[in-house]
Amino acid sequence: MNIYTKTADSRPIIPESPLVRASLLFVLIALACLSVADLEITTVDPWGEMARVGLGIITPNFFATEHLFEALANTVAFAIIGVAVANVIGFGLALLFRFRAVRVGCAFVRAVHELFWGLIFLQVFGLSTVTGVLAIAIPYSGIVAKVYSEILEEADKTPLKSLPAGTNSISTYLYVRIPDVWAHFKTYSFYRLECGLRSSAVLGFVGLPTLGFHLETAFKQGHFSEVSALLILFYIVIATIRQWVHAKLVPVYILLALWVLPGGAPIMWENAIRFFTSDIIPHPLRVAETIDAASLSALWAWFADLFTNQALPGIANTLVLTMIALVGSGILTLLFFPLISPLFFGRFGRTAGHVFLVVARSTPEYILAYILLQLWGPSMIPAVIALALHNGAIIGHLMGRYTEEMALRPDRSSGLNLYAFEALPRIYPQFLAFLFYRWEVILRETAILGILGIATLGFFVDSAFSEIRIDKALVLILITALLNIAVDALSRYIRSRLRLQTTPEVK
Repeated sequence: MNIYTKTADSRPIIPESPLVRASLLFVLIALACLSVADLEITTVDPWGEMARVGLGIITPNFFATEHLFEALANTVAFAIIGVAVANVIGFGLALLFRFRAVRVGCAFVRAVHELFWGLIFLQVFGLSTVTGVLAIAIPYSGIVAKVYSEILEEADKTPLKSLPAGTNSISTYLYVRIPDVWAHFKTYSFYRLECGLRSSAVLGFVGLPTLGFHLETAFKQGHFSEVSALLILFYIVIATIRQWVHAKLVPVYILLALWVLPGGAPIMWENAIRFFTSDIIPHPLRVAETIDAASLSALWAWFADLFTNQALPGIANTLVLTMIALVGSGILTLLFFPLISPLFFGRFGRTAGHVFLVVARSTPEYILAYILLQLWGPSMIPAVIALALHNGAIIGHLMGRYTEEMALRPDRSSGLNLYAFEALPRIYPQFLAFLFYRWEVILRETAILGILGIATLGFFVDSAFSEIRIDKALVLILITALLNIAVDALSRYIRSRLRLQTTPEVK
């Protein structure tokens, strides 16, 4: 079918394909957002600082960081325990995902970023192991539940037809459905552990003894060779994850992680009690002697001021940055996937492409944005580059893998024609499916980047925590979660209308 509307002289003018129309619409939205985005470089000597960082990158110093391997072990341990807990809880929730209450609960917990959860639990448990584990496990449980339920939903239903009448649901899941999707569950668990390693590293920026803590310290002190060494070790751990993580060894790793986890500061239960009985109560109600019309009026004025002066500009900047980063991720994906595809490069070229994509997707957006912000100042440019590079590398890797099993005609074209007329049309539906799927993730990351000084919702959340205004911080986090849920719902609606799914139909 021709994807163009043609004029009388057969010239294509308007794309008919829903996929093309949707793509163009999002590009236009991103261009409109660019016109109002803050893209100014504010540092005095960005190029000189970039030169110093570059010199540090090529001269790593593995002996500069005290307790380097202890920090690396803590990073891995937090990730393993957090992801293990999330998989157990998420699997159980996936089996109940048909219930609206479960779906809503999972949507809410995954809509709040791990760093926000970390900041919340810091107020309750302090710098303890519980804070780090829960900050990863809680949002990941919601994510795992959603993904596992979608895997079950997209699985082949044919084996169910052979079941005897009256087979109960537990037997159906244990002996038919779970075995059929177990390989997908295992693959996703590996990926979620990779995400957990990134989240664990980033939690160091709130004080936990992971790599992020040492990264922030080294960068602030200008020890760029130390930064380089820390990142190299982190890349090695992630790049070799499939070599050192084996299903049979998972129980051993969990036991080792429990042994390695740092004790941290003792939990001050009086802080937890104060958090739930006082800190989270909005200030007008906390200071009021009774709940009456005057206190409710003060509460409304308090919320209206918070929403007008902080939430509203935070929402606007979060959406602007999200849309630019989403389209940027898509553009980079289309540039990145040929780097590891056997359709375009030989073994040496694909190896170089794999190394590049491993580095790009392994570097947490928060850490990359932090580094770029030190070089260019707190505008949206570092955030856009960090988000687009990271997500483009993730989706590009998946798309490149799909092309490995793509069967082509013997008389196929080559070069740009092969890319434009053979490979791209075949993977484009899956490309859009993954891009829209990452939309929610990009929004979560966009909000949290505000902690670095960009005026997204995270900026105002972090300011509230810094001023010990926990009530305001939690309201802003709730608004962030609701915004994330709305974008997730819109993403699912678009994927449904366009009939997009992440499972490719390779022919």
